[in-house]
Amino acid sequence: MVGCSCQNILPRGIWEDLRSMSDSGGEDQISPYPSRYFQRYDQNDDALFYELPRKVVHIDDGALAALGTVYAELLPRAGILLDLMSSWRTHLPSELAEAPDLDVVGLGLNAEEMSDNPQLSRHVVHDVNREPRLPFSDAAFDGSICAVSVQYMTRPVEVFSGVGRVLKPGAPFLVSFSNRCFPTKAVAVWHSTTDEQHIQLVGDYFHLSGRWRVPEARRLTPAVGDPLYVVWSYRL
Repeated sequence: MVGCSCQNILPRGIWEDLRSMSDSGGEDQISPYPSRYFQRYDQNDDALFYELPRKVVHIDDGALAALGTVYAELLPRAGILLDLMSSWRTHLPSELAEAPDLDVVGLGLNAEEMSDNPQLSRHVVHDVNREPRLPFSDAAFDGSICAVSVQYMTRPVEVFSGVGRVLKPGAPFLVSFSNRCFPTKAVAVWHSTTDEQHIQLVGDYFHLSGRWRVPEARRLTPAVGDPLYVVWSYRL
């Protein structure tokens, strides 16, 4: 396990290189990031891209098993869990999926995918890139997860702040990712940084949104198969 520093979270040389590539005078920023960091090859409405269901998993069995282990360790077994940027699978291990006192609410872009997810109690169609304020009341959830989707967030600091708003104090938010993505929809800063820097970048999202304890991270990198990285923090 490693901790994510919240100060100078991107290595200085890399950070300055990215700034020199991205900055333009007077450009709007998602503080402290230039907005160009969050541009994508496909700038069309995400609803168009996700209009058709994609009932595939995005990491291999080994990575899924590792993710389930982390979920079992860190997520509550009772209450309401938010599956952010949800799809047709939530990947909860059996001890959570079968927990009688745990409900899971999915929030994503494709209703058909989420309707086919056996681990969701209910789902809401909502585009966090269009509207990062989540359609839930304050302190409504006992935990949240975001699996292999953080690379598509164009307003991540606002989204992380929104997750913090809807979580109860002390509730965990777990963000997982690998080295795979839909390349046309991943943001520029994701393409321009390494897996190690992705850990630092997600840690920075927690720090900048201002609602979280110091984030922690775990690298699960098997000799064969997909690597898995999980960054998490707890609501202040």
